[in-house]
Amino acid sequence: MSPSPSPPPAARLGADTSVRCPGCGCVLVPARGDDPAPAGVSAACTRLFEETLRGLREEVTDAQVAVVVALADGAYAAQHPGATGPQRLAEVLDDLAGRLAEPVPTPPGDVAEAPEAWRTTIADVAADLDVIDLPVLVETWARAVLADWRREPTRMPDRTTERS
Repeated sequence: MSPSPSPPPAARLGADTSVRCPGCGCVLVPARGDDPAPAGVSAACTRLFEETLRGLREEVTDAQVAVVVALADGAYAAQHPGATGPQRLAEVLDDLAGRLAEPVPTPPGDVAEAPEAWRTTIADVAADLDVIDLPVLVETWARAVLADWRREPTRMPDRTTERS
């Protein structure tokens, strides 16, 4: 009897095939050589954020692009408060709310009070890049982050229809 074939590479990798970001909760594939990340953020999440915004950062001299980059930086920082601290988090939330003309969330006394789940993360933004413009995605993400910090319930679309 011949030996059974080797399992596919993904099966051999086991539990090390993904990493969950301690800040935003997104699940990503780690890369070889990932440097340690600051507390509260995974290296894979930081890398995805940097790659997603690379093109915009190269055009940051344009005022409209600078606004989008600032929103993205704020949304990312607000979802990874363990890397900053309560004072910096309050500043980030205040800045995001001001840029979006939204109510300012009451800053937590401790970054451990971050939402347990986020409506949108950088992984969602990156996943939708092929169908939605990045500035639209970033603004939607930033608004969702503020809503999560305000503990607003998730609104589901009304799918009821009238029957005659």
